[in-house]
Amino acid sequence: MRKLLFTLALSLASVMSFAQIEGKWRTIDDETGKPKSIVEIFKKTDGKYYGKVIQLLIKPQNPNCVDCKDDRKDKPILGMEVIRGLKKDGDEFNGGTITNPKNGKTYKCFATRNGDKLTVKGYIGISLIGKTQTWEKVD
Repeated sequence: MRKLLFTLALSLASVMSFAQIEGKWRTIDDETGKPKSIVEIFKKTDGKYYGKVIQLLIKPQNPNCVDCKDDRKDKPILGMEVIRGLKKDGDEFNGGTITNPKNGKTYKCFATRNGDKLTVKGYIGISLIGKTQTWEKVD
């Protein structure tokens, strides 16, 4: 009986961890298909999720976000908060924004996790039109 309860508890814990997005994620460059950066996603006291660039794997043409329009303008990409305000909604995280430091544009964002993959979609208007990336979990 103890083994059954232990197995059940482990199974429940592993299933719940797949619904979480906190941790470090390797982003992939759309053009080259190579790893681009490591983004750490964390939960703030407001209960929302945020992600910041903690490592650059490809040296950017400009180390600062010169085209950003908000408080990130001319700030270093390394350490920049690129995801802001995601809220957990079942197995999906939505209601936030993602900023592309390369062009400074900010998009609505949602993310879903499937094992060691995080699907992140940035879009304008409706989510049917946008760009999707798959990020990989970093241990």
